[in-house]
Amino acid sequence: MTIRIVPTQPIAGQKPGTSGLRKKTPVFMGHHYLENFVQSIFDVVGAAGKTFVLGGDGRYFNDRAAQVILRMAAANGAARVIVGQGAILSTPAASHLIRLNRTDGGIIMSASHNPGGPEEDFGVKFNMPNGGPAPEAVTEAMFKRTTEITEYRVVEAQDVDLARVGRTSLAGMVVDVVDPVADYAALMETLFDFAAIRAMFAGGFRMRMDSMCAVTGPYAVEILENRLGAAKGTCVNAVPLPDFGGMHPDPNPTWAKALMDDMFGPDAPDFGAASDGDGDRNMVVGRGIYVSPSDSLAVLAANAHLAPGYARGLKGVARSMPTSAAADRVAEALGIGSYETPTGWKFFGNLLDAGRATICGEESFGTGSDHVREKDGLWAVLLWLNILAVRKQTVAEILKEHWAKFGRNYYSRHDFEAIATDKADAMMGALRAALPGLKGQVVEGMTIAGADDFAYTDPVDASVSTKQGVRVMFTDGSRFVLRLSGTGTEGATLRMYLERYAPGPDGLDLDPQVALAPVIRAAHGIARIAEFTGRKDPDVVT
Repeated sequence: MTIRIVPTQPIAGQKPGTSGLRKKTPVFMGHHYLENFVQSIFDVVGAAGKTFVLGGDGRYFNDRAAQVILRMAAANGAARVIVGQGAILSTPAASHLIRLNRTDGGIIMSASHNPGGPEEDFGVKFNMPNGGPAPEAVTEAMFKRTTEITEYRVVEAQDVDLARVGRTSLAGMVVDVVDPVADYAALMETLFDFAAIRAMFAGGFRMRMDSMCAVTGPYAVEILENRLGAAKGTCVNAVPLPDFGGMHPDPNPTWAKALMDDMFGPDAPDFGAASDGDGDRNMVVGRGIYVSPSDSLAVLAANAHLAPGYARGLKGVARSMPTSAAADRVAEALGIGSYETPTGWKFFGNLLDAGRATICGEESFGTGSDHVREKDGLWAVLLWLNILAVRKQTVAEILKEHWAKFGRNYYSRHDFEAIATDKADAMMGALRAALPGLKGQVVEGMTIAGADDFAYTDPVDASVSTKQGVRVMFTDGSRFVLRLSGTGTEGATLRMYLERYAPGPDGLDLDPQVALAPVIRAAHGIARIAEFTGRKDPDVVT
């Protein structure tokens, strides 16, 4: 086998977003595109003598990209690559393998919750030796390298057989093909009371788990049906498909409509859940009641001690800035630290590594803990099941008791997708310019207490992140936040986050969109969304 040094030149736009580089699949399949980016990763982190984990969510091009990355790893002198069978690994499972095997990091092929297929989305990201996404300093170095690259290295070789578990060799590099589910499932057994959950299922508890034809299907079947005894067929859409069966694998009420219809139907199961393309996001639903991600984080934090892995209590709770303050109220009651970070799971890594936080969450359907360094959809589902098994209550009963104790943070996110980037930037620029004059204004009967562009100083390493989202806060505890998302592949997605606090005991059972109506009108008026973008109604409401 020979190592080929291929001349190349920089390709514009290879700048990683909040979680790696994401583009349309044909872009990634273009001449030198994947190779340039992968070589830039190896140039920055170094590959000689190192061990990496490799896997992806099974979307279109996942299998071909894996072979390219393996040949490039060998050409760059890597000693060993641990790859999921069929090039499949959920993102949390990849994080666990990096940590379990003490590797030098890993490459994950995924565009997360974005659609897959020949004309849809693909992505590549690098995770660090702690199992978490590369921090901004590292991704910036990778981007800089893409602007100056002149060659990449690749081994000329036949494809590695990734269908069979076992050890093979590629140009002197060890390739270990592993069962993608086994180690992850074993970790879950150490965290949760499987016996209690098994007994609950044996007692007639019914569940629907929708993996949306994405990566968590095999994990859900093995853990829920095979190990916990859920009825066969509990897990639906459980076979990962390259185009996710035409689904948009984003577990929210809009895209997981079949699950929502089932959970609000006449013969609804006791519990419903869905996960996304790469398995790091989750949605949970009770019979006749939807659980917002912000409320889910708060309930999990308040009840985590019921699971064996968290019986000693939590060190702290962290949430992304756009996530509601519901978890803060739990942290205050528990007497533990609470942290507000920018959007992006990498910001939680330092808090977890430093032992300051145990559970973290984002409003974008991501929750997780210090067991890995990624959000983890099935982990959240299993923690909910553990809580339900111990408390022997319904989801609705648990939520109502939680709101009665802590008050309710009504919350919603409105997404305006594929806005022309120049229009979105102009709107945000005008809004930022208006911030200093907003304090004291009365809008929709609410007085503005303050407005800013969120900046974060990491309490562990003192790194600073600026322009993380515009916040407008009202004196009654209500607020809205506007930011442009970094997870799309074309145009700009404007995310508008809306929150209004009801202390109780009255007013805890309203429809969130009704409770939030004054905040919604205020946000549209202050940001002049229609004026700048021509949009009045969001594409997705969660």
